[in-house]
Amino acid sequence: MKATYLEPAVGQYLLAHTARPDELLDALALETRELMGERANMQIAPDQGRFLTMIAQISAARNAVEVGTFTGYSSVCLARGLAPGGRLTCFDASEEWTAVARRYWEKAGVADRVELRLGPAEVRLRELTGGPPVDLAFIDADKPGYPAYYGILMSVLAPGGVILVDNTLWDGRVAHPKERDETTQVMREFNDMVMADPRTTSIMLPMADGLTMIRKH
Repeated sequence: MKATYLEPAVGQYLLAHTARPDELLDALALETRELMGERANMQIAPDQGRFLTMIAQISAARNAVEVGTFTGYSSVCLARGLAPGGRLTCFDASEEWTAVARRYWEKAGVADRVELRLGPAEVRLRELTGGPPVDLAFIDADKPGYPAYYGILMSVLAPGGVILVDNTLWDGRVAHPKERDETTQVMREFNDMVMADPRTTSIMLPMADGLTMIRKH
């Protein structure tokens, strides 16, 4: 349970009343833990995966973007929810980690609708300029890069489009003024920036490590 700021019994109750992931996602989560050790915590939680699929379905997204793919859990969930003919473009810097993702895209039957672009996300995201508007985006990468990724995605996001941002509660540290480490400060500043953006309406959800949903007017 990633939501460590919740009472454990409440967290377990939430999980018990959320649809379980299927065998493929369970296998991917297990392989990630075996390969990555503590770094496996970078993978989204199962309830987030279900949420990503549902948001993609509800929004009827046809052009989606993911920043930070890791071993592929979130990208499988997003790709499964796309509208017919939809495409997901994934941005990541690690060929090693995304090699796992590629295998699971094939196993999930979504490889034909996913494109991976390796390299610095702030550079490669600019390739979206001039292309079709983005309907749905998910940011879950290096925290100092969040403001830049958000700015680029907002410039290509369709009116009514949605950006989802992970880790915005940062283990609850953002709510405690005495927490002054660099990443906590970065996340506070990012959250304040989003709230002050007149182009959007946003809501921060107490899901996993905090998930913010941002809709462009």
